[in-house]
Amino acid sequence: MTEIDEFWNEFIQETGRSPEDRCAGDLNFEAKGFVGNEMITLVLAGKKTAFFTSWATYAIDQEPLPISGELYVVLDHNNNPTCVIETEEVQVVPFNEVTWEMASKEGEDENLGAWKEKKQEYLEDEGAILGFEFTPDIKLVYQTFKVVYKK
Repeated sequence: MTEIDEFWNEFIQETGRSPEDRCAGDLNFEAKGFVGNEMITLVLAGKKTAFFTSWATYAIDQEPLPISGELYVVLDHNNNPTCVIETEEVQVVPFNEVTWEMASKEGEDENLGAWKEKKQEYLEDEGAILGFEFTPDIKLVYQTFKVVYKK
């Protein structure tokens, strides 16, 4: 049994959730300019309650979009489980229609301009690797979540 499996079993037992509940996977929050476990600290403190992913990554990998209610184990910088989050809402939104209200929930930037600059750079780098091109109306998958368990 892996450390993630053990953590999941503790989550089920300690929260009284049904053993039928399934883990949708694990997540590792990483961002340019953040090191170590700074992102996990934002999640655990409730300052990071959303994230964006390029829609193209789902399309390229032929993966279904996440759905409300899915549960994920969040891993720290060393791939140790730290908490379980539950997806609250999923939207597909063009990059140029992201509002500060949405972007601020990532908990990383001071204003929409800074968020757009950093996110565009990230998407351009990701596109160069995966084979898509950044455009102002590129589709993003916006997910809000809440922490439902932490040790």
